[in-house]
Parts: sequence; structure tokens; C-alpha cells
Amino acid sequence: MTTSANGSPRALAPPATQPPKWRSWPASLPRLVLAGILFLIILDLLAGVVLRYAVVPITDYFDLPAVSFFWVEEVGEFALAWLTALAAAVAILERAHFALRVFVHRLSPRNQRLVDRLNHLLIAGFGVLVAVYGLRISRLNSMLESPGLGLNLAWLYASTVAGGALMAIYGIAVAVAAPSGATSAADEKP
Repeated sequence: MTTSANGSPRALAPPATQPPKWRSWPASLPRLVLAGILFLIILDLLAGVVLRYAVVPITDYFDLPAVSFFWVEEVGEFALAWLTALAAAVAILERAHFALRVFVHRLSPRNQRLVDRLNHLLIAGFGVLVAVYGLRISRLNSMLESPGLGLNLAWLYASTVAGGALMAIYGIAVAVAAPSGATSAADEKP
């Protein structure tokens, strides 16, 4: 306890709560990768616009050889696949996926937590399924190359392997590590 300006006792502010251990650096790495991919997408779209609407008219006007910019679409396609798969996994950790509370809100708090944990275990199972089939399709397409950049198409489908594995890990982490008194983000919103 401290004293205020008028001498009356004043309670100290409660210490800031630390995030759970599973939300530390392993969880921030995919967020940093997502930020990098988003930055790459922005640069890619900007390059596509400049090439299409500035460089092409200039090359046409001066009768210069055409500039190929079909690689822009492939970079965007690869980046979008990775962005989607990783963001879906991070959204599980952040509890940002939407949920319809039609019946569960009528249950007791204990049963609501059980249903929440069961949902996250089902999400983890779905992540395993996505990772396994993503690995199969990645192997199947490993002999193919993208037409513009010549990249191995296994890199495109590897996004499902990484995203599915992270969905499984994060789904289990949320189901197991959730404290018994915790409420989901959807419960906290009015």
C-alpha cells in the first residue's frame, strides 16, 4: 500500500498479467512470417500495377521489347496460399475464428469449457488431416514447375502441410492449456 497526496492509503495497481507460456516466442514466429508475407504481397501488387500501367505503355510507345510480368501472378498465388494457411492457424491461437453460440451458452460454465475443448481437439484433428493430405499432394506435384518462375509446385502445396501442422499444434495447445476459468474471446464480446 502507498499513500495518496492527501495521506490516505491507496492500493497498488495490480501487476500486469503475463501471457500464457504457449503464447510466447513460438507463437510470435508465425505472426512475423505472416507480416513478411503480407509485405511481400503488397510489394508484388505494386510491382504488377507499375509494370502493367507504366512500363507496358512506355515499351509500346518506344517500340521496345515487351516486359514479361507474368511472374507477378505466381508470386501472389504462392504468397496467398502461405498467408491463408498460416493465418488460419494463428487465428486458432488468437481465438479469432467466428463461432455461433446457439446452444452452448445455455449449458453450465463447466460444460461450456468442455465443449470448447472438444471443439479445439476437433480443430486439431482437422489440422492433422490437412497436413497429411497436403503432404500427399505436395509429393504428387513435386515434379511439376510453375510456368512463370519455374518454381517447384511442392512449395505451393507445402503451405497446407505447414498450416495443418500449426492448426493441430495450436488446437491442442488451446484445448489443453486453457485454464479452467478462462472464457473465449467470443464470450467476452458483448
